[in-house]
Amino acid sequence: MSGAAAATLTRPAIRIRGLVKSFKGVEVLKGVDLEVAPGSIVALLGSNGAGKTTLVRILSTLLRADAGEAAVNGHEVSAEAAAVREQLSLTGQFAAVDEVLSGRENLVLIARLRHLPDPGSIADDLLDRFGLTEAGRRRAGTYSGGMRRRLDIAMSLIGDPAVIVLDEPTTGLDPQARLDVWATVRQLAAGGTTVLLTTQYLDEAEQLADRIAILHEGVIVHEGTLAELKALLPPARVEYVEKQPTLEEVFLALTGGAR
Repeated sequence: MSGAAAATLTRPAIRIRGLVKSFKGVEVLKGVDLEVAPGSIVALLGSNGAGKTTLVRILSTLLRADAGEAAVNGHEVSAEAAAVREQLSLTGQFAAVDEVLSGRENLVLIARLRHLPDPGSIADDLLDRFGLTEAGRRRAGTYSGGMRRRLDIAMSLIGDPAVIVLDEPTTGLDPQARLDVWATVRQLAAGGTTVLLTTQYLDEAEQLADRIAILHEGVIVHEGTLAELKALLPPARVEYVEKQPTLEEVFLALTGGAR
């Protein structure tokens, strides 16, 4: 293996160093450091106002940092914005689909905007990959929340970006739709796509992430695997507790959604 190839394999898909951002004198990011390995799922966990969306907007070239550095697959966000946009795709908190168009038409439109050959085949492949073939000819406005989110993620994958950022992807979704999106995220990582997932849902980070970074008041206070984070607390005491089903388990069982 050549030195260049080895460097590509070991280089972080996302590298953030000392990122700082303020709005009207209020410091939102106070020196964020984070690395995301290629092909992994990293959850950026934090409450509302922690700075997650600001970080995502800087990383996706939509906002300029006041200080610090950020790079995607070796391309500096501030100096190589066009190259970063070729490497990274962003899916926001709300699906960006055109509800008047069909699911297939939404995909074809994005493929054409990216000047890709054979947009129809690209659309059909993604509809099949995301389980939307039967609904592909229907108006996207008739889709359920989970279907719309899957279509939104499919649209973001057109052009085969190496990194996808999912900003609060399950906000407002019902329990079954959340499970569908989780399955989609796992599928992306299994195919080699690097995923940075921002969420305020603890169970989402626990279910999906290879590593979890906790963003609090503008800084990463801890980062590691779930086991490493749990090891920060004292060992659990063993007690007998009668475990009752959660409301989510009851809902999924009664609606036939349990998997």
